[in-house]
Amino acid sequence: MSSNKIVKEYEHPQDEDVRNEDFRRKVMEAIDKNKIVRPKGYTVSWHSNPAIEKHHFGNSHPMKPWRLTLAKSLIMSYGMHAAMDTFISRTATKEELEDFHTEDYLDYLKTAKVALPDDETVKDYNLGGSDCPIFDGLFNYCSMYAGASIDAARRLANGDSDIAINWSGGLHHAKKAEASGFCYVNDIVLAILQLLRRFPRVLYIDIDVHHGDGVEEAFWSTDRVLTLSIHKYDGMNFFPGTGDLDRTGPDDEANPGAHHAVNVPLYDGIDDTQYIYLFKTIVGMCKDHFRPSAIVLQCGADSLAGDRLGRFNVQVKGHGACVAYCKSLGLPLLLVGGGGYTPRNVARAWTHETSIAIDCDKDLDPVIPDHTPYKSFFHYDTLFPTLEEILVGDPRPNKNSKKRVDEIVSSIREQLRMVNFAPSVQSSVIPPDLSFTKEDVDDAMNEELEEQDEYRTQKETGVGVPMELS
Repeated sequence: MSSNKIVKEYEHPQDEDVRNEDFRRKVMEAIDKNKIVRPKGYTVSWHSNPAIEKHHFGNSHPMKPWRLTLAKSLIMSYGMHAAMDTFISRTATKEELEDFHTEDYLDYLKTAKVALPDDETVKDYNLGGSDCPIFDGLFNYCSMYAGASIDAARRLANGDSDIAINWSGGLHHAKKAEASGFCYVNDIVLAILQLLRRFPRVLYIDIDVHHGDGVEEAFWSTDRVLTLSIHKYDGMNFFPGTGDLDRTGPDDEANPGAHHAVNVPLYDGIDDTQYIYLFKTIVGMCKDHFRPSAIVLQCGADSLAGDRLGRFNVQVKGHGACVAYCKSLGLPLLLVGGGGYTPRNVARAWTHETSIAIDCDKDLDPVIPDHTPYKSFFHYDTLFPTLEEILVGDPRPNKNSKKRVDEIVSSIREQLRMVNFAPSVQSSVIPPDLSFTKEDVDDAMNEELEEQDEYRTQKETGVGVPMELS
């Protein structure tokens, strides 16, 4: 059928209904073909807001909210939404954002405007530069992606969902009173604070190519959150310049947060084999020592091969293996997005990881459905392009030796020997707005400590540079 004929067929208003009906029919066929059904024994919720996708950081900026449109169109073309509870997320209130961020910062974020060239005031709070530009609807944008993560976390805390997804979230660099690295509001911190109302301990895992410094810093002095970040580290040559192997928490052993920051610094070119080995080994150790009650996994897709900013050789299936492993642990699981600056690869990864969440990945046809809107996924119309296809003319040698990988595992194993099997109730730091649940949490911790005391006895032994643009 020629393009001219297509235009003629849809030249009247009622033809949009015909097109929509045709799309719905093809989606139903895709649901049957890929055996997409609601997972048995657990519930998955998907939290999104189409209005987030319309915001624009600027033509030259690497962050493209349009990647969410691509991901959504691909997920829905497969019909995966039929297997989930789907929610149009609301905007977070200013009071909810103040659970972590300062009132002054939020007030400025809400009123910030692009200034004249000689006006330096817009650079307060690190706003207005090339990394964190000011654009129309900025505060609303932040409130929407934060609201989605807050609502997803509440679904988990209330027991309404076992896995909750917000691909628009994962903005892990934002600080209490400062924007950083394309991130303005730290939805992850806000979501974890919600989870801590119900769960004694939360394991935060970050597979973005950049160090999850904002989340680590927020929970630096508590033993109720263990942060694990797997990222590229090249000192101050790669943003944010933090996350070396020796960054394990406060130096003061009396501080509850000591040893509760785990960092896995990697060099360029790491492949699926090494990455999956490190992930499963280290997450397994964290689970055994920390015994989390819930997991938050930041699925930053800039750790994928071919990313505009990242330099790893991790492929879509390797990235997805991290989600599959966390899911296999059987704990309440929050999946959020993060970085990712080659939009079509971001869409591939998050679609694949959605299929893992709803347990249809084994039956999923890797060929992208013909009816997918915005289908221009280059010349390889598959969820799983090969490394050769992705890196044409841009090979990325693996600089991570086996010796280096083994040293990382050994160092973290020693670090985790210093993490108690379960945090001390007396020294636990209660995050903001959680004091009213302290007695309930303390009772739950005491009960668990009494039940697991014998096992515990056996187990225990005696900030930033400009974002790179290439």
